[in-house]
Amino acid sequence: MSIATEVTTEKTEKKVWTDEEFIALAKDGQRYEIVKGELIDTGNSGALHGYVCSLLIAALTSYSASSKLGVVLDSSTAFTMKNGNRRSPDISFFAKERLKGMAELPSGFLDGAPDLAVEVLSPGNTVEEIHNKLVEYFENGTRLAWVVHPGERFVLVYRSAQEPDRLLKSTDSLDGEEVVPGFTLPLANLFQKLSF
Repeated sequence: MSIATEVTTEKTEKKVWTDEEFIALAKDGQRYEIVKGELIDTGNSGALHGYVCSLLIAALTSYSASSKLGVVLDSSTAFTMKNGNRRSPDISFFAKERLKGMAELPSGFLDGAPDLAVEVLSPGNTVEEIHNKLVEYFENGTRLAWVVHPGERFVLVYRSAQEPDRLLKSTDSLDGEEVVPGFTLPLANLFQKLSF
């Protein structure tokens, strides 16, 4: 007589986060993304990261607002991807064409990735993490992405997630191309040293 062994498999269910639950997490002072149902603490990034983000947000916001091209959003803004993930690029530009019919932005999340997604690298970022974000951004509507490396003073420009189209050095300028038409910013302005 043989003894039958019962094999049990434990099915772990991922939490499905509502917009309200996810937004409420910000009260603890941390930044999060939701990836494959898991809460990912994206942490804080340091002074250089924040400074470069601030300079680029100021330049993009000033230009896009005066040209009435769309809206610029900071890293506290998450976007809902097709697969349910909530991603938060460091800087996002959403073109006005994608906001048609809205009198104001929602208090929750916009569906899809921004037209321009900007990731400013911080010491904790990995190549795999940035690649996965780029893949997801482009699958969800991003048309242009900039990966900024403040420590090494260069920017990788992506038109798809497969490989960068260009490497921009500190003597070059960012170009909004057809996504933010007419926008240019010399990288020397973005990578400036303190002057006081």
